[in-house]
Amino acid sequence: MHTCKIFLDNNIKIAYMQQYELIQLGERIKALRLKKGLTISAMCYRNALEPSTISRVEAGIVDVKYLTLVKIAKALEVKLEELLNFDKL
Repeated sequence: MHTCKIFLDNNIKIAYMQQYELIQLGERIKALRLKKGLTISAMCYRNALEPSTISRVEAGIVDVKYLTLVKIAKALEVKLEELLNFDKL
């Protein structure tokens, strides 16, 4: 029983870390979008993603696929490395 508790506690910590990183990513994308003066609609026009997808990514509530990140980076006219640089929030 004790082993299960530790396992569950570790899963909760991992899930929290992943959620925190998704929120950071969403904040970074939103900051870059606003810096470029783009609305969600304008950004979607550039990358063929649905506005709801961008909204969920910016809110940090979805696990983002690689291809989606590439499309977002292209729409924001930044390299993928810059998109993932959380130090520049």
